[in-house]
Parts: sequence; C-alpha cells; structure tokens
Amino acid sequence: MNKYSEIYGLDISKDVFDVYGSQTGHTQFKNDERGFKSFLNYVSKGALVVMEATGYYHYRLAQFLFKSGVCVSVVNPLSVKRFIQMKLAKVKTDKSDAKAICEYGQMNGVPLYTALNEVQSECLQLFRLLDSYIKQSTASKNKLHGEETLGIPSKFVYRSLKRHVKHLKKEIAAIEERLLALVKQDQQYQLTLLNSIPGMGVKTALFLIVVTDGFKKFETASQLCSYVGITPTIRLSGSSVRGRSRISKVGNKKLRNLLFLCAFSACKHNKACREIYERLVNKGKSKKLALIAVANKLLKQAFAIAKSGRPYDENFVSKLA
Repeated sequence: MNKYSEIYGLDISKDVFDVYGSQTGHTQFKNDERGFKSFLNYVSKGALVVMEATGYYHYRLAQFLFKSGVCVSVVNPLSVKRFIQMKLAKVKTDKSDAKAICEYGQMNGVPLYTALNEVQSECLQLFRLLDSYIKQSTASKNKLHGEETLGIPSKFVYRSLKRHVKHLKKEIAAIEERLLALVKQDQQYQLTLLNSIPGMGVKTALFLIVVTDGFKKFETASQLCSYVGITPTIRLSGSSVRGRSRISKVGNKKLRNLLFLCAFSACKHNKACREIYERLVNKGKSKKLALIAVANKLLKQAFAIAKSGRPYDENFVSKLA
C-alpha cells in the first residue's frame, strides 16, 4: 500500500502545468509564482508530487515545492515514455501525460528530490553556458577553416569570426575560473582527492562533485555508474537473439561524455585503466568498448576515493574499485 495520502502527476510546459491527482483527477495551474502558490494550497497533506525532468520548466517548481515541505520526485522522461508505450496508449495530451506520470508514481518506487543549494545551482547554470559556448567556439573555428580553405574571399567575415572565437575563448576561461572558485569554496578537499586520479580532468572532477552533491546522492559505485549511463545492457532471448551488449545511455549525458574524454588519458597514465584497456583490446574487443570500460573504471575509482577520503593509491583503489 502506498504511504502517501495522494500522488499527483505533473506535465509541465512553458506557460502552464497540468496536474492529475490519484484521487482528485485533472486540473491546471499557471507556470509562475502565483500558480505555484495556488497549487501548494491545492496539494493535500502527506502527498507526493511526481514530475519529469524537463530542463528549465520543472526546476523552479521542484525547488519551490521542496522548500515548502512537499515530497517531490523528479523522474527520467525516458522512463515515463517507456511506461506509456508499455500501456499501448493511443491518446497523447497534456492531461493524459499528467495521468500517466501519476500512475508511474503509483506503480514505481520513485526517488525523492533534494533541492540544490545556491552553489550547486550556479555551477549547473555555468556548466550549461560553458557547453553552449564550447559548441559555438567549435562551429566558429570550423567556419574559419572553411574561409581559409576558400582563400578568405571576405576579409570582413574572416576578421569577425576571429573576434568571435577570441571573445568566446575569454568567456570560457572566465566560466571555468568561476566554477573552480565555487567548488573550492564548498568542496576543496574532495576536488584535491579527485585530481589525484591519473586521467581525471579538472572539469570532470568539478562536474562530478556538483551533480553528485559531493557523492552524497549515491550509496554504491554501481548506483553512480547507472546514473551516468555507462553500465552495459544485455540483449539475449532464447536461442536466436544474441544482441551486442551496449551501455544503457539512460543517464547524465554530459558527465558520460566528459568521462569518455578522460578515458583516453587514463589509458596512458592510470595503471588499472591501462590494464583493462589492453586486456579488452587483446581479446579482440573494439577500442571504443575498451574506452567505455575505462570510463566506468575511472568513475568507480572516483567514488572509492571520495568515500574513503584518501588520495589516489593504485593498490588501495584496485581493491575498492
């Protein structure tokens, strides 16, 4: 039997959010401060509010409800999508989605949301902006290369692109400096510990600390690996289906990409990671699969070091990770 007095499923869009209560049915509120307060008065005591992670749209409401003492769960949109597909639903509206999220919360043990503090919130904003600027910088550099290949038909365009790349480089450096300062303010010792791991980049260490709340959100390394999405999924059925094992990719894409980039360096400088890479390649496995295994190993090393409070020691880490 469910321990909550009622479960509300929320489908959130830019202007409104649809609510479906397990007992009260459907209603709708404005996605602003007034709407938040109206919904807070509407929610019954001891209830659980379930919503999908929808980027900017869900964040303010989740923070508001958490700080108001309401139990909140923010779930993976892909999990809800699979749940709806499993039910063979033929209707898709905001109301039907809210109802499906409510039913998903009733049938599954959903994790409770923990509000971000000011430092974590700013760090995540900075990482999003950093991603955007890096993509812009890469695109501008590619355009510069194209102009050079064409023999620079327009000097004005070429100079404009050069200025843009220079400006982005300056902004990227400023963001990285701010990120480092914020994490040092809260988690200086943990940052030092993670930086002791051969192959672990500063940016990856920063992001790991921020998204895991200093590794407090996870009790085991396997939970963390599942969150990142670098655990293998097995495709076997009967005697005929023998699908290739792949990583799940149901997790934090940004962190997964950062770890994959770190894997290249870890293969050279991290003894345990190098041994895994060489063993898999020698078995005939693809280099990409071997690098994914290295990324997984790096993550387990980071977890072991963060939880133990001891700097990197290849013998100690080998026993725990």
